[in-house]
Parts: sequence; C-alpha cells; structure tokens
Amino acid sequence: MSVAGKTAVITGSNSGIGLGIAKEMAKAGVNVVLNSFTDSEEDHALAEEIGRKHGVTARYIQADMSKADQCRALIEKAGTCDILVNNAGIQHVAPIDEFPVEKWDAIVAINLSSAFHTTAAALPVMRKARWGRVVNIASAHGLTASPYKSAYVAAKHGIVGMTKVVALETAQEPITANAICPGYVLTPLVEAQIPDTMKKYDMDRDEVIKKVMLERQPSKEFATVEQLGGTALFLCSDAAAQITGTTISVDGGWTAL
Repeated sequence: MSVAGKTAVITGSNSGIGLGIAKEMAKAGVNVVLNSFTDSEEDHALAEEIGRKHGVTARYIQADMSKADQCRALIEKAGTCDILVNNAGIQHVAPIDEFPVEKWDAIVAINLSSAFHTTAAALPVMRKARWGRVVNIASAHGLTASPYKSAYVAAKHGIVGMTKVVALETAQEPITANAICPGYVLTPLVEAQIPDTMKKYDMDRDEVIKKVMLERQPSKEFATVEQLGGTALFLCSDAAAQITGTTISVDGGWTAL
C-alpha cells in the first residue's frame, strides 16, 4: 500500500525538522497539515507552496501545543489523520536547582503532553480508517542524558515510553507507533548559531562543527531534515508494518557509545 493520498498531521512544522518531514511526506504524495502556535500569512503561504509544488493538499492549522484543548482540536480540524507526527518541541538549559518552574512546565507540556493529547484524539480516527501511523520525534536525549537539560531529557524519555504504550495498545490493529531519536540536526536555527560559535572559540566552521557542536556525535556530521523525513516515510511503509513500539536512532552513532 502506498502512502500517497494519506493525510499526515505534523506538529511544530513551520520550520526545522517538522517542515523537513512535511516536505518529504508531500514529495511522496501525502497530504499534509502543517502546524505551529503562530498564525501568519507566511504560515499559510508555506502550506500553499508545498501543496502546489507537490500536487497534494497542504493546509496550515494554528494550535498552541502547550494547551490540551488546542492539541485535540488540531486533529478535529484536520478532519482526517492517517499519519500523526508529534514533533513540536522547545528547549531550555539550566542546572536543576536553577531551572525555572515555568520553563519546566512549558517543556513538559509541549514536548510530551501534547503528544498524549494529539494521539488520544487521532487513534479513534485511525481505527475508523483501519490504518494509522504514529511517529514521535524523540531525541538521542530520549535514550541518554546530558547535564542541564532536565526537562528536555525527562520529556523525551517520556515520549519513548509513551510510544511503547501506544504500540502495545494497538498491537493487533493495522496501526503502529514508533519514535525517531535524532542527534544533532542541521536546521536553520542550528546553522544560524555557527558564526557566533566560530567567533567564541576562534575556530573555523569545520572545527566548530566537529569539535564543539558535534562533540558527542561520532560521525562528526549533522543529520539532515531530509533524512528524518525519509525515516518517517519508511515507518509509514508496508515494509515497516511489523515495526512498532521501538526507537530508530538517527544520531551518527551517539547512542552507540
């Protein structure tokens, strides 16, 4: 069965990893619903451009992933949801004893709780269609930890655990749930940090990437948003019909250490 003609709802997808996945999905003939908390002309134009370029239906639906009711309303407004990609996320770095409570609450809400709410709303839709794929974008930090990232690490570990639960609850149905665990990914946000990091460490671009940004990534290469999109598409394919409840690391060997 081809995924062409299916509909994918991708949270946090007006930039970065989410947008990369949306573009790869659309390229494969999947109708896409883009999402973020903003509601600008640029957001809607982005969806229109993707739809026009790939000949699919592409829409943008605003929803704040920190709000439970808006997470569930996103699925309702989408109308159908064959593929759910839970990608929305934020980050904050600080020692635990200095970690702002409001930052902890926001990270857990957006990075973890939003996936619970969207999945809870999407599963009945998938069951009615007798087919579904849940793809959660976790992180290498869903499998290992780093200092000063308590909320992010906790939320991403939670996503991995919830993925397993969804897989078990749907194990005898034509629905799968898996998590992709990226390492460092070359997104526009990361790209924009390189010049300042070069100045800070008095290094050239290649040195900064390999010695600073990718210190823990053995390949010394960034993953790309296209690679993550391709991995997500594979998990939606017939070849992956018996892959459920697991994690796929796209981290250049980080979690092999």
